[in-house]
Amino acid sequence: MKKVLVIEDDLNISDLIQIHLSDLEYQVKVRHNGKQGLLTAQNEDFDLIVMDIMLPEMDGISICQRLRALDNFTPILMLTAKSEEIDKIMGLESGADDYLTKPFKIRELLARVKAIMRRQDQYRSVSADQSRPLHFAQLELDEKMRKVMLHQKRIELTPKEFDLLLLMAKNPGRSYSRAELLELIWGYDFSGYEHTVNAHINRLRSKIEQDPNHPKFILTTWGVGYRFNDEL
Repeated sequence: MKKVLVIEDDLNISDLIQIHLSDLEYQVKVRHNGKQGLLTAQNEDFDLIVMDIMLPEMDGISICQRLRALDNFTPILMLTAKSEEIDKIMGLESGADDYLTKPFKIRELLARVKAIMRRQDQYRSVSADQSRPLHFAQLELDEKMRKVMLHQKRIELTPKEFDLLLLMAKNPGRSYSRAELLELIWGYDFSGYEHTVNAHINRLRSKIEQDPNHPKFILTTWGVGYRFNDEL
């Protein structure tokens, strides 16, 4: 049975989420403030965390950053009542896997949850051969451990940065449009937010490229999108 942690201080919303996720036969645990939520996330294993950004005692972005710093990569679906794009991007930059703006339709929430669960199942089904580290010059990607090494030093990536890098590195030379990357990495139609891919690619380049303005690993295919260098 899949386990989901819901961290939400609005009792009506948390009850609604719990009812519908339970109908999907998920085991749901609810916490109503940030510190309790963080403690629960640290002490128990979950398949997904659904979390509000604005929480009493500790906000969702701080919780997300703390968990990622502890190498806890449980998928996080962030909820926010704020509509400004900067707040959403901040949530993704902190290590969240996805976000949903309140008020939301329960069908959309369930679609996001199912998409994240499908991706997790795909990761777990990776065979031993497929999970062997990939090597490109001084860059090494370990899919099983979700670890990236550059010049024998670990590079800290957010979940989406890692997923983008892994997808392209496993298919060197193939060019992906922004729309394709949104569908493949985010798992659903993210129409209108193609610039989010640009932001993630730019951050990824800043972490793994010696000169982000003249990248060696992640190349731009003009008029199409991005590709991983197939000549390394």
